[in-house]
Amino acid sequence: MPTPILMPALSPTMEEGTLAKWNIKEGDKVSSGDVIAEIETDKATMEVEAVDEGVVGKIVVPAGTEGVKVNETIAILLEDGESAGDLKAEAPKNGGAKPEEPKKNGSFAPPRAGELSAKRTEGASVSAAPPPSAAPTPPPRAGEEKSGGARVFASPLAKRIAKLEGVDLAALKGSGPHGRVVKRDIEKAIASGGAPKAAAAPQAAFVPAPASIDPRVYPPESYTAVKLDGMRKTIARRLTQSFNGEVPHFPLNVDIELTKLLAARASLNATSPKDGEGAFKLSVNDFVIKAAALALKKVPNANATYTDEAILLHKHADIGVAVAIEGGLITPIIWKAETKGLKQISAEVKDLAARARTRKLKPEEYQGGTFSVSNLGMFGITSFSSIVNQPQGAIMSVGAGEERAVVRDGQIVIRTMMTVTLTCDHRVVDGAVGAEYLVAFKQFVEEPAAMLL
Repeated sequence: MPTPILMPALSPTMEEGTLAKWNIKEGDKVSSGDVIAEIETDKATMEVEAVDEGVVGKIVVPAGTEGVKVNETIAILLEDGESAGDLKAEAPKNGGAKPEEPKKNGSFAPPRAGELSAKRTEGASVSAAPPPSAAPTPPPRAGEEKSGGARVFASPLAKRIAKLEGVDLAALKGSGPHGRVVKRDIEKAIASGGAPKAAAAPQAAFVPAPASIDPRVYPPESYTAVKLDGMRKTIARRLTQSFNGEVPHFPLNVDIELTKLLAARASLNATSPKDGEGAFKLSVNDFVIKAAALALKKVPNANATYTDEAILLHKHADIGVAVAIEGGLITPIIWKAETKGLKQISAEVKDLAARARTRKLKPEEYQGGTFSVSNLGMFGITSFSSIVNQPQGAIMSVGAGEERAVVRDGQIVIRTMMTVTLTCDHRVVDGAVGAEYLVAFKQFVEEPAAMLL
């Protein structure tokens, strides 16, 4: 009997998503492991693979559809010997499947990317939704993309890198199977300096003036409206909830001298090979993350989450690192940061940040965490206060290191100083605990050798 393909739950909190792209069309044969679609959540775009074999009998939800509920039927597969005539007149919204449930231990087990096809159940009714009044343009086959009117056969990763680097895929010769353009082709073209540039992207589709804007204040011709994506909507909703009273928060500031940390950083970086697999380059932020984690272990009451039933004291320091990406902000997590060396932290941060900017992070890489660090020092910002990222109990804002005149032993001297601000959820991290945490953090930063103890 026909098999429904369902909208997957890609994270514990996902209720709906955007079906960004189909890599298949009706009549295509699908095998297990084929990348059939791309789903956008509030933080990432994830490729989805098929787990069943068959022929695509019906695409129920067109590409570009927003607000598709989890477990809603999005397409239907036909088995060998079946035809479109086996489809009913109307497809059920959930394909007869029950939503994913948490495990008994409270953890969520999201499906593997690609586990979209519903398991067959006895007597399940599966049918296709009535055809839309205007048929959507058939999407390209898996790995294909139009460029200047011609089809380009490329891997999804290659397409993302090409878009990010402004490379024209159509001008490259692929080295993958059947001439497919793959990641190494893009990297080779960029490294050679001869990467063909892609034509300028067309302007974004017109977005009508928001109903909340009075045209007498902002005439429509005076601005361009950019449609909100799922990420920006989620950021706006969660931070508004946090700021408007759900989290009674307060800031604490401290100035920290970086003299010894900068010397340690320079000394360690000097030991790195010039290139190759073992090469590394530590940043000040790598030291900040390590010091933040160790300070949380020293002051465990600061490594906490408030709930209506109990305060959760976390066993490990899982540090979220704020990364600015197109359309918003995401905080990939360095798990058990207190157990990792500076070199490993540095490598993980670089990897997570790179994949965050191409929206390739998995939900388990950015959901959760016990504490966050936001660093705007690279922009010259000397001091700022962040909003607590629920359900965490605190977030630390890190400013730029700058030379300042300070008093040491009764003398005015020049030292490189950095201001950090700890924003606390007062329900779980009160003033004394927050101050105790900053004292511990400052000690680790000003005496980086203490991180080895």
